[in-house]
Amino acid sequence: MLSGNILTQCQCRGLLEAAIRPRIRKLIGAIALLALVIVWSLLAMALAQAVAMRSSPVLEFAFYVVAGLGWVLPAMPLIAWMSRDRGGA
Repeated sequence: MLSGNILTQCQCRGLLEAAIRPRIRKLIGAIALLALVIVWSLLAMALAQAVAMRSSPVLEFAFYVVAGLGWVLPAMPLIAWMSRDRGGA
């Protein structure tokens, strides 16, 4: 039989979240955001070189709109995590 002192996965995650100070959390988030933007822009530049892009100005415009704004969706949870209080949620 398991003892009552074993922490559940949610409790361990909560303790880890509480252990990360806000300054460290913002530093980690800033580095992750910078990495996200660099990787996103490199992928967008690589995909923009596709031959099908050059054939249609409408497709090219749509691609650049999605590529230019698309990094915001993956960045939103990261920014929310960065702005949490010390206690977690």
